Amino acid sequence: EGEFFLPPASPVTIPHDRVESAIPPWKRARQAHLWEEKSAMAKLIFVNFPVADLPRSMAFYEAIGAKNNPQFTDDTAACMVFSETIHVMLLTHEKFRQFTPRPVADARAATEVLVCLSADSRNEVDSVVGKATAAGGKADPGPKQDFGFMYGRSFEDLDGHIWELMFMDMEAAQTAMAKEG
Repeated sequence: EGEFFLPPASPVTIPHDRVESAIPPWKRARQAHLWEEKSAMAKLIFVNFPVADLPRSMAFYEAIGAKNNPQFTDDTAACMVFSETIHVMLLTHEKFRQFTPRPVADARAATEVLVCLSADSRNEVDSVVGKATAAGGKADPGPKQDFGFMYGRSFEDLDGHIWELMFMDMEAAQTAMAKEG
């Protein structure tokens, strides 16, 4: 099964040659220049989520494809790795409170953030949502998105955090934009 959480090698190199050729050279050069200016920025993302039941949450994230990094896991926190660059830190509420003076949000009562990740295919979107549901999550808390060239679904984890998965068929997107343009 695919690694739906793997990002492109860099913001400039798009892993689909037809997409690469669709980006004008001046725009690629501009993107490369902007990336060079920002290269001192961290290139990893750590999403920190407060969780009510750490062992259950770890099992949930493992069920959808994350791997636990025991080096950064204890009784109060777990580092779940989706790729070399994307990590989710699951923190007990007590541990989470150590990082902010604000109250811990109830993700079921209010939307704190929507995390959207790309997938390699429509089937992969459906597969991951299916795995999330089988592991105790809730499928499609929001409407499914199907625009032909772009397909997305979402799921809630055990604590109500919403994850979106999106697949975009770049060739079909180009065709659709050419018809509009």
